[in-house]
Amino acid sequence: MSKKRDPETLSYRPCVGICLFNTEGRVFAGRRKMKEPAPYRWQLPQGGIDKGEKPLEAARRELFEETNVSSVRLLAEAPEWVSYDFPMDGGRRWSGKYRGQTQKWFAFLFEGDEAEIDVHNPGGDHHPEFDDWRWEELDAMPDLIVPFKRGAYEQMVAMFTPLAKGLADG
Repeated sequence: MSKKRDPETLSYRPCVGICLFNTEGRVFAGRRKMKEPAPYRWQLPQGGIDKGEKPLEAARRELFEETNVSSVRLLAEAPEWVSYDFPMDGGRRWSGKYRGQTQKWFAFLFEGDEAEIDVHNPGGDHHPEFDDWRWEELDAMPDLIVPFKRGAYEQMVAMFTPLAKGLADG
């Protein structure tokens, strides 16, 4: 018989989130292949930090593994980590090992040709996480993400809105 762990005692899984901006100040939004209902299937690239890996290295790796994109320039690193809890009624993510995730967000400017973006055949022989993508307004993202991540996305939007406006204004 397995013991159910108290979520309050669990740690947060360290990961990164990536805002990939185009020159007009819009962000890459990928439509997840997962089961979330519309419109909550859209999200920004994100993923775990491997043991011994620095957050910026993880951000570049995750971006490549999810989008095939490597033609980027770092614009900013969020000054603080942003956390969210997994829903208690949802599936047991990572076998119940984590309470949620804590993310270090990075903003990159996409400097390549859009043909580089390939969510169906992403870099590093990584299994595709997205089945479609589009450029989206940054402030629209909290309404497109699954509700349990919404607060984290609102914090990220607040941090990176000046960048988006600066790019949009030229």
